[in-house]
Amino acid sequence: MSQNNDLAVAQKVLEDSKQEDLEQLEIVNLSLLPIPDYVQGTDEEKRLVRKIDLFLLPTIFLMYFLSYLDRINVGNAKVAGMMEDLNLSSYQYSIVLIVMIVFYVSMEIPTNIILSKTRPSIFLPTIMFLWGLTTCLASLVKTYHQLVACRVVVGIFEAGFAPGVLLIFSSWYRRSEQSMRFGIYISAPVLSGAFGGILAGAITSSMDGRNGIAGWRWLFIVEGATSCGFALVAFFTLLDFPSKSRYMSQRESDLAISRLQFEAMVSHVTDNTELTHKQALKMSLLSWRTWLFVVGYGILNTTSSQSYFYPTLVQSLGYTGKMVQYMTVPIYAVAFVCNLATSYVGDRQLHNRRGELIAGCMAVVCLTGVVTLAVYNAKARYVMLVFMCAAVWAGTAACLAYASSSFGYMDREARGISLAAVNGLGTGATIGGSFLFPAEDSPKYIMGFSVVVATSFVGIFVFLALGYFIRKHPGK
Repeated sequence: MSQNNDLAVAQKVLEDSKQEDLEQLEIVNLSLLPIPDYVQGTDEEKRLVRKIDLFLLPTIFLMYFLSYLDRINVGNAKVAGMMEDLNLSSYQYSIVLIVMIVFYVSMEIPTNIILSKTRPSIFLPTIMFLWGLTTCLASLVKTYHQLVACRVVVGIFEAGFAPGVLLIFSSWYRRSEQSMRFGIYISAPVLSGAFGGILAGAITSSMDGRNGIAGWRWLFIVEGATSCGFALVAFFTLLDFPSKSRYMSQRESDLAISRLQFEAMVSHVTDNTELTHKQALKMSLLSWRTWLFVVGYGILNTTSSQSYFYPTLVQSLGYTGKMVQYMTVPIYAVAFVCNLATSYVGDRQLHNRRGELIAGCMAVVCLTGVVTLAVYNAKARYVMLVFMCAAVWAGTAACLAYASSSFGYMDREARGISLAAVNGLGTGATIGGSFLFPAEDSPKYIMGFSVVVATSFVGIFVFLALGYFIRKHPGK
């Protein structure tokens, strides 16, 4: 009971608006920490954070980069001949997108429960190898149903990755450190989208017909094989949780645990979980934070579902051939820069105001959507598409950082369930997004952009509410 009271005091101090006042820290009982004489901001801690960054960020970045390539390459394959070769309709293409999302969503909570009980360095590379192998096998499909089956399997294996990253980041980084790291993390799919267009253009144009294999099939082979190869590398480079990481000394592990306990981000940082599975599930699903974040992240995913249609939307503006693939590159390039900029500001200036930051991103999405609906000039619509994409990705990075730090008071398993629910159920919103841009709506796509405007408008108020309630109730 005394330990719980002391941690509650520490959390109250650090959530207070005057948390920068060092005089208040003397009421924290440091004897509770693995390192009783822990002091913030020492050179030792800075070296530890650099070491964490060295192991985590490059590996996670490249894993997500390749994951997103394997996820969106179906959009590039669509405009490279897949639709004609498999005789797919626009409706069937939407189903191909949906089945992956359905299984991706349904498997997230179970996979994160597994991850919280095992080693990330084994679990995440294993599922990466399996989704890469399935992507390679997609090159062999002859019918619509075979393609659907492959996308189902990819969705199942990719389900554990994103919530796993959320859990790992929240287990290593303090709240004020997470926005920039999540910005780097989210920049991976942004760059993946940019290079995916370049790579798709190069592969489909230079390898089309080689060994009797169509260019879009080579796209699946090359990108899937790359994921399989990097999965083997990730097994040796990925960090586990602080209490049992193979690349950390005992002192470094204790320091990693102490600094998170000190900030009261987690209530349990060892591997011994006091809550049962049922109790952890109940704690997660009865939390108002879980459901507000689900709604907010769902709105972000609804607006970002257009990423599956970027080649199609660009094609509707009059571009043809491999230029369709290449003209998706600037969309992602601008998003990359804006994402890193807002992530830097989120850590340095607004880590306690992330709700307002995301609401601002939603406002930009809403405004650019309105202009897109009102203006039919191709160049103007392309520019609006660029800024809309940038605001969506910036808001997504901030939302993930916000969620990761906002569930810190929970037990690890409950936190893992909450983060999986946010990522899984929020991602489920893309099911509806898969139908927003049917071919018959080209080139104006009134329905799709109207939904983007409406959902982003609601998102402004959802994230303003999140910011208000989390500041008002920091430990509930």
